[in-house]
Amino acid sequence: MTHPPQDAYARRAVTPVLCYPPETLPAVDLDGYLRARNGAPCTARTIVPPRDARCFDVKAGQVFRITSVDGPQVGDLNLWSAQDVSERFYSGKTRALHGTHLDTGDRLWSSFPHLRPMATIIADTLEWYGFDEFGGGVHDVIGTRCDPYTGRLLSGDDYHHCCHSNLTRALADHAGLTLREAEPLVHDVLNVFMCTGFLRGTGQYFMKASPVRPGDYIEFFAEIDLVGALSACPGGDCSSEHSSDTAVCHPLLIEVYTPATQPSGWVSPAPSGYDRSHGR
Repeated sequence: MTHPPQDAYARRAVTPVLCYPPETLPAVDLDGYLRARNGAPCTARTIVPPRDARCFDVKAGQVFRITSVDGPQVGDLNLWSAQDVSERFYSGKTRALHGTHLDTGDRLWSSFPHLRPMATIIADTLEWYGFDEFGGGVHDVIGTRCDPYTGRLLSGDDYHHCCHSNLTRALADHAGLTLREAEPLVHDVLNVFMCTGFLRGTGQYFMKASPVRPGDYIEFFAEIDLVGALSACPGGDCSSEHSSDTAVCHPLLIEVYTPATQPSGWVSPAPSGYDRSHGR
């Protein structure tokens, strides 16, 4: 153990500075999105079975909704550009721009070199939850996804219905890829409905029973043409464990809505305008 310096208190007391001030982000016309969404018909539905995953397609300007049905259930969401699957959801940059847990008005950003909004959250029935006394919140971008490699590391067992494997199978089936081709495209997720945080003192990642109930949903406006994949996590509501068949699990519902009109002035965002010269 090192001994604290004489100015330890002063060092800790330095005022934090936001890395990415939100007022410099492109404005979100939430009212415009909601006006376009109002009355839009449902044009596609996908049921994600418990401990499995399914892919779905969404066009720019459409809305997709993820709903809890039958019982409390969390889901792991991946997104790719429908034109180029190397452009995918970048959870780390989304976290840096919006925070550890996402809410209405936040956006899901894509990977370099594109770095553009893929989808915007326009409705969330769990918005009331906020942060609890433990520092827990819902819809996190801090966890990765349960996977067979960490499962083997910690338990020595092979479990094939964790979210990483579920998403890999779903993408392989949807895109006509082999499992070996699909797996590197699976990436860190938005943990939909999952309630998580960091333990005070140790900073360890924790989960607790999700507050989601049947009928709760989160809704996204697609900014570009997307392929999505959603896994109904084997942890169920993640109140005890994941990567096993112990938890009670339920299906999730994905619905796609097609608005008759788009928000005034909206255009699908172009990739980043950075010239990629990197100083050369």
